[in-house]
Amino acid sequence: MEELPSGKLDPRVKNVWRINDAIWIALGSLSCIIPFAIVGAFEPLDWIFVVLIIEIAVSLGLFILFLVVLPPLRYIRWRYHLSEDYLDIAKGIIWRKRYIIPFIRVQNTDTRQGPILRLFSLASVTVATAAGEHEIPGLRMDVAEQLRDKAAELARLAREDL
Repeated sequence: MEELPSGKLDPRVKNVWRINDAIWIALGSLSCIIPFAIVGAFEPLDWIFVVLIIEIAVSLGLFILFLVVLPPLRYIRWRYHLSEDYLDIAKGIIWRKRYIIPFIRVQNTDTRQGPILRLFSLASVTVATAAGEHEIPGLRMDVAEQLRDKAAELARLAREDL
């Protein structure tokens, strides 16, 4: 297998992933725990408390997995490289994916910044082709803007060469 691309994400993206995952895990956990807690309050059955304990244990396990274990692994595996002809993206922990996106296929490039990314002064760069979008998350704002502009320029030059 080829060597991984050289470009890395900003290390602060790990905190962005942690906050995002914590929100989703908390919402999912509460949506599972609250109905059983309500039923248990009005009709105390032994099995309801067992279910609540299991749900809380699963939630804690998910918090540990997604907030402690996975962010450093995701960060290590996320790489990108911008060459004159293509954008190379490598990602994935268990299922590793490698995307080579030729600039001749690029239709649009843009930057995105949600509230959590904005909190850390980070942005994502999105490269769109007819087949879909490819995103490089968690870059410093200046790096994201430079990458977006360079990718757009290389896509324009690739179309002119036809």
